[in-house]
Amino acid sequence: MSLLVTLWPLFALIVGGYLARRAGFPNEGFWPGAERFNYFVLFPALLIRSLISAPLDNPALPRLALCAVLAMAILWVVLLGLRRLFRWRPDRFGVIAQGTLRFNTYIGLAAVAGAFGTDGLTLAALLLAALVPIVNVLSILAFTSGQHLRPKDLALALLKNPLVMACLIGVSANLAGLELVAGTDGLFSFLAATSLPLGLLCVGAALRFDELAGETRAMLLNSVCRLLVVPCVAYAMARMVGLPAIETTLLVVFFALPCAPTAYVLARQLGGDAHLMAGIVTLQTLLSALTLPLVLQLLR
Repeated sequence: MSLLVTLWPLFALIVGGYLARRAGFPNEGFWPGAERFNYFVLFPALLIRSLISAPLDNPALPRLALCAVLAMAILWVVLLGLRRLFRWRPDRFGVIAQGTLRFNTYIGLAAVAGAFGTDGLTLAALLLAALVPIVNVLSILAFTSGQHLRPKDLALALLKNPLVMACLIGVSANLAGLELVAGTDGLFSFLAATSLPLGLLCVGAALRFDELAGETRAMLLNSVCRLLVVPCVAYAMARMVGLPAIETTLLVVFFALPCAPTAYVLARQLGGDAHLMAGIVTLQTLLSALTLPLVLQLLR
């Protein structure tokens, strides 16, 4: 029962965002602007606020980071093998890689905050500081496979990502001993509190059911892999390293999340198959309403 209490408000907001956009409320131009504002301002503020006061000497951090990196490395090697086997072009391989590796941080942080409170949110922010750069590097490499991408170009692409920059700012300020003072903590608190509910509404508004036509097999296989197989890989890494129960749950939750709508934006920017990407994001978000409670229940 507690799982349903934690998760149903998340999906209620997603449904609300979908219905609001379908009804044309407040207007069609609102949702892209709201998503952009959240992605570049509100959500980075949440990450900075969480990381600037996070206990970086937390003994859980190295264990979580190790498990996350190991799981990502295994998944990337498998993806490279499948690309070679099926001879995927970069535009398709990038989409499949994003559908497997990228996760919806709005749903993840909202679920963790509901289940574990502030302490869980802080630990999740630390995990994001390790995962966000890795996921973005691998996503860019997938779309540019076969090209001679210079390290400078890759670094520039990462620095343009507001989530990567927020993680760098938060961790750097923490290590420098800086604090949010003179009311800035209150400002960042307001911005952070707005981010998750608005993000979930935007997730719903971004659903595109018309994109589910065609490529059904590819979308379904990718969704099953992301929502069921990938969390099993994370769980195996957690057991191998010996993570405690709460840390294991937190790690597996982030590896059981659906792909983020921002994957569609990156796919369009880098010449990927935008139709397939939109279908994967939509299908994974819908199926996660069933698979996420299942994964959490199995962990219990």
